[in-house]
Formats: sequence, C-alpha cells, structure tokens
Amino acid sequence: MAALANAARDRADPGAGTSGGRVGGLLLIAAGPILAMLAALALVAVTGLSQRGSVPEALEPWIFGYFIGRYPLFAFALVYGLGHLARAAAEPGPASVPRRVLFGLAGAAALLAAGLYPTFGGLILRGAFATGGMAFLTHQPLWLAFGLGAAVGALLFGGVLGLFAVAANRPLRPRLRRIGFGALAFLALWFGAILIGLAGDLGVGPWPRRAMRPEEAALAAGLLIAAALPHTALATLRRHRRGV
Repeated sequence: MAALANAARDRADPGAGTSGGRVGGLLLIAAGPILAMLAALALVAVTGLSQRGSVPEALEPWIFGYFIGRYPLFAFALVYGLGHLARAAAEPGPASVPRRVLFGLAGAAALLAAGLYPTFGGLILRGAFATGGMAFLTHQPLWLAFGLGAAVGALLFGGVLGLFAVAANRPLRPRLRRIGFGALAFLALWFGAILIGLAGDLGVGPWPRRAMRPEEAALAAGLLIAAALPHTALATLRRHRRGV
C-alpha cells in the first residue's frame, strides 16, 4: 500500500520523487569522505590490524613508530583527505576530464607523500610536533603549544587539499569570497586537528600497539565524525554557492 501511495504521489507531482532522490544523492556525495574514513576504521577494527599481528615488511614504516602511536587517528584523516580530493574532482565544475584526473591523482599522491614520507606522519605531523615542541621549550603554556602545533598540521594538510582541489576543478581566477572560505576551511581543519591530537587522552586506546576494541572503535568513530563534520559542512555549502 505504501508503494502504491508513493507512486500516486509521484504521478501527482512528478518532481517530488526526483527531488527527493536528488537530495539524497547530494547528501550521500557530501558525506562520502566521512563514510570512506569510517569504512577504513571499521576495516581496521574488524580485521584486528595491529603491531601484534603479522605485518608485511613494506608496511612496517606506517604501522610502527612514534607518530602512529601518539596520533593514531591521523591515519583515518588521510583517508578523509583522499575522499575530499576525489569529491572535489568529480563534482560539477569548469574543469575538463583530463584536468580533473591529472590533478586529482597528483593531489592524492601529494597528500600521501606529505602524510606518510619517510614514515607515518610525514611532513604534516613532524611539522606540527616540531612547532608545538619548540613552543613548549620556549616556556609557552602547554595548551598554547598544542594549539600552535595543531594549527601547523591543519595548515599543511589543508594546504594540500585546497591547492589540488582548485587545480582539479575550480575556477583559477582569485576571488575575495574564496579567500574567506579558505580561511574558514583552515579553522575547521584546525578544530579537527585538535580533536585528533586529543584522541589518546579522550580514551581511544593504544592502537596500533594492540587491536582496537569495539568500544574504542566507537569512540574513535565519534571523534572522527566530530573532527570532519565542520569541514564537510563548509565544503558542501561552498558547492551550493555559485562562483566560489
């Protein structure tokens, strides 16, 4: 009966079903990077991936080490970044298909290099840690040192995302409004970096030293959603503002 009622409603208003499907599709596209990040987290939790398991030698630099033990959720932030670049390259825009593919792939490679080379953390976490460490050594309050380090990490991470999103599928002419959106995007990523940096203190657990427990995975999922949601919402708003 419900299906017949929906069909009758669609005949009475042909655009209703299409509009609802379009809105659902837009929401799914907007949430794509977050869903990809959560899928990676679920895969890690289900498979029990950790340092205690048998890890291929080629993966050891990204499973072992100081930075992955201190900032484990950064691994999933990289997945979010890749999803954001894919969404930016695929969404409607002025770019040709070769430009989208070229700069989308180049952006993914640049993000992975900045986040994983020479080992996990790459330039992004090393730059953030060095900034926070130097601030603390110069007798700045711990909260300020942590905030400065998170800001540098967000700036490096967001710089790669912003540069290659523009190169892949944005108008190349500068606009004041786009600069404003860029500043807001940095603030959103800064907030996310602070949450990711506090994950251990908030109880995510010692992964990857051991497998992630279900309650830790649930907490990690909540933190990742909270960290990514402001940036995702801002990116969605930008897409609905023509010419930004």
